[in-house]
Amino acid sequence: MEKLEHLKASWQRDKNKIAFRGGSYSLLMTAIVLAILIMVNLFVSSLPASLTKYDISSSKLYSITSNTKVVVNGLKEDVTIYWIVQAGEEDPVIENLLAKYHSLSDHIEVEKINPDVYPTFAKKYTDKMVKNNSLIVESGDRHRFIGYDDIYLEEPDFYTFTTKTYFDGEGAITSAIDYVTREELPKLYLLEGHGEGELPSTLREQIEKDNIELDSFSLLNVDAIPEDAAAVMIYGPTSDISDKEKEMLAAYMEEGGKLLVAAGPTEEGILENLYGLLKDYGIEAHEGIVVEGDREHYAFNAPFMLLPEMKRHVITSSLIEENYYPLMPLSLGLTIGEIAESVRVDPLLTTSPSAFSKSAGFKLTTYEKEEGDMEGPFTLALSIENTKDGKLVWFASSSFLEDNYNAYSSGANVNLAMNALASLIGESEAMAIRSKSLDYEYLTISDSTSFMLKVIMIGVFPLLYLALGIYIILRRRRMQNEAV
Repeated sequence: MEKLEHLKASWQRDKNKIAFRGGSYSLLMTAIVLAILIMVNLFVSSLPASLTKYDISSSKLYSITSNTKVVVNGLKEDVTIYWIVQAGEEDPVIENLLAKYHSLSDHIEVEKINPDVYPTFAKKYTDKMVKNNSLIVESGDRHRFIGYDDIYLEEPDFYTFTTKTYFDGEGAITSAIDYVTREELPKLYLLEGHGEGELPSTLREQIEKDNIELDSFSLLNVDAIPEDAAAVMIYGPTSDISDKEKEMLAAYMEEGGKLLVAAGPTEEGILENLYGLLKDYGIEAHEGIVVEGDREHYAFNAPFMLLPEMKRHVITSSLIEENYYPLMPLSLGLTIGEIAESVRVDPLLTTSPSAFSKSAGFKLTTYEKEEGDMEGPFTLALSIENTKDGKLVWFASSSFLEDNYNAYSSGANVNLAMNALASLIGESEAMAIRSKSLDYEYLTISDSTSFMLKVIMIGVFPLLYLALGIYIILRRRRMQNEAV
């Protein structure tokens, strides 16, 4: 009996030793794993935000485009971004975006400025009211203020009569960086003296955002197009240019100049000299207003508000890829004839074959085709390039850039014009970056479908899982009984 008790005691001691060793081993392994996790966490936290945060949002709200990377990677000067924000009021989206800029280049520094601590800091840069999460971008002697309202934009939606919110942080910051580091800004000259329209506010803002300087001039008091002109724009003339002005513009093109024209029908009819610039390249402009006969190619039950087909080109490709549709109201019809081998003509926007041109123009009384109306299809926008690198982009509507028509197209009209301007000037990296919508589209389902989904998710699935669990338990018990 004593021997049996001694064996039991010995076995218990051995068991305790084994348990102690096992516990010590588990504790040691736990400590090692925790140490490894701490080291990995410290390492990952030191990595740039671009490697540790992934954007799964539908609008890619937390991502930056290749345009930004081109601008930032080409920096040779230091840029400081001052983030004006009170403690605890940091916007997480802006914070994430600034971290990505900082991680892209050693030339970019982000400094947080608390207005409670430095109340007069922003006054050195702007007289505007400075809200929390506003930014100031500075490099050398140049700076640009980016207000909170320039980052979160609110625009009316004419389809739903509501207001949509967009995030334009990347576009505003990249534009500011490009502005403060650029040695010389390209200059766009606006022709005047022929009843030209005033540039719509949205277009003007986009041009300024793309860091393009605007200036106006008249061909009557100069001997040639200004030498510092990156491009010349003719917008909405209501009267014709003179023979001499036509010669000067044609010579400018022949010498490698860049022209952007938006000219539609006028009360005076065809502007012979102005449209003579197109005729020199084998393109004819036809008097009247183009009307669509195909319902899929006009908007709002208004056959003169054309929804043209886009031809793939560097100017249109981004709109095609993003499924945006420009709207061309009150357009002239252009037809492309015989083109010289030394000239390249690319149609950008075209009507359907069912389109026709109403010869009555602004005096039309019906949208039906009448005798004397010219049959389509027509070209509504085109690009011309000659052997001397002279370029001309022509839109056959003066109205499509107006703010209301641009809003109807969800911004596609102005984006199209800015793409054209960028192709002329050659500043593709500095093109305005499209703002990102913060309004999400929700899936709407019927009451019957909703009820069916509730039954499946709340009733069917739980019962299936319960039945499966009971089956597994009974099967295991049966196997244990058979083993005994």
